[in-house]
Amino acid sequence: MLSLRFIVLLALSTVAALVQAAEPTQVKQREIDRDVWQPFQCAFESMDGKALNKLYGKRVVRVTPDGIDTKNVFKSFNKTRFDAGKAKGDRVSLDFWLDSRATNANTSYEVGFFRLGSTNSAGVTEHYYGQFHILLRKQRGRWKIVQDWDTNTIAGRTIGAEEFARGTPMENNCR
Repeated sequence: MLSLRFIVLLALSTVAALVQAAEPTQVKQREIDRDVWQPFQCAFESMDGKALNKLYGKRVVRVTPDGIDTKNVFKSFNKTRFDAGKAKGDRVSLDFWLDSRATNANTSYEVGFFRLGSTNSAGVTEHYYGQFHILLRKQRGRWKIVQDWDTNTIAGRTIGAEEFARGTPMENNCR
């Protein structure tokens, strides 16, 4: 009888410890949603390259199928492409969902899928799909993207609407 009580108490204390450990992670992930994901989506949809670039750290590793950028060249490209798109009357929409998140006190690794809608001035919309892997670090009290990798293929297969439909997009507070 004594050993059964001990096992039950041990099990309950283990469950309580796991619940308490999950709470700080959830708090950190809500901070990331507030500091990074919501502003990222709004900056992208408003085509504001300057606001988008503020979400990145000073030193970033940006990886795409075109190569590796360790000199922040992508930041000037963000501004240039958005300015050109706005001048032509283009619009963009961005939806994404997170497949996995591993977060501690000041670092988070997040993997997800995105759908980018690009609408030209004639009203024709094309959609682009992909997967991203993001490394975030807390810097001066705010979460920043320090590594950004994305691709439109997985194992040689193009990512499309079917892959995107496997998840539920994060709430969009920009529209």
